[in-house]
Parts: sequence; C-alpha cells; structure tokens
Amino acid sequence: MEDSDMVVWWGTEVECVAALERRIREGSLSVTEGVRAYRILAELAACWVEVPASAAVRGAARRLLSSHVPRAADSLQLAAAVVVARGEATSLPFVCLDNRLLLAAVREGFPVLP
Repeated sequence: MEDSDMVVWWGTEVECVAALERRIREGSLSVTEGVRAYRILAELAACWVEVPASAAVRGAARRLLSSHVPRAADSLQLAAAVVVARGEATSLPFVCLDNRLLLAAVREGFPVLP
C-alpha cells in the first residue's frame, strides 16, 4: 500500500452513518449539513481500502477486548489496523475522534494523528 492509502475496517461506513444520523436526530447537524456529510463520506469510501472481516481480525479483536478496548466495534477497528500493520504498529498512523480508541491505539504502539 502507498502512504496515501486510507485503510479502514469494513464496518467503518456503517459507523459513520450511525454517527451522522444520531447528530441529525439530535439537531446538532442540519439536514443540509447531513447531505453534505453523506457526500463527503461517499467520496472517501470510493477511495479507501477496506479490511474485510477475517479470522485474523476477529482474533486480534478478542485479544484487544481482554486487554484494553471496552467496546466491540472499537476492538474490530483497532484489530483491523493491527492486522494491516503486521506487527509494525509504528509504521501505520491511526486516525480517530474517539478518545478511548485513540488511547488503545497508542497502547498498541500506533502513532496517533490529530
């Protein structure tokens, strides 16, 4: 993979949609802003690389749950990064807006981007 590739867990798009819909329902995102956000999400999804569900991701997620990731979806996201990094976490920057997941990524050795 090239440095410019964005690698995401296969469930990332669903998590993004859930977050957008929650913000629209709460009123912190207008429908117009939601439409724009969906457009941006579609553009990103068209060019990212998805890590598929696999036994390796599931195994890494189980380990992460028992060590320091409290939520299943977070463990799957971080597990996808662990699998892609192939034991070289420092080679793969991790981007996320969730502080608990970021802390777990740091504990796994990933450089975290703001």
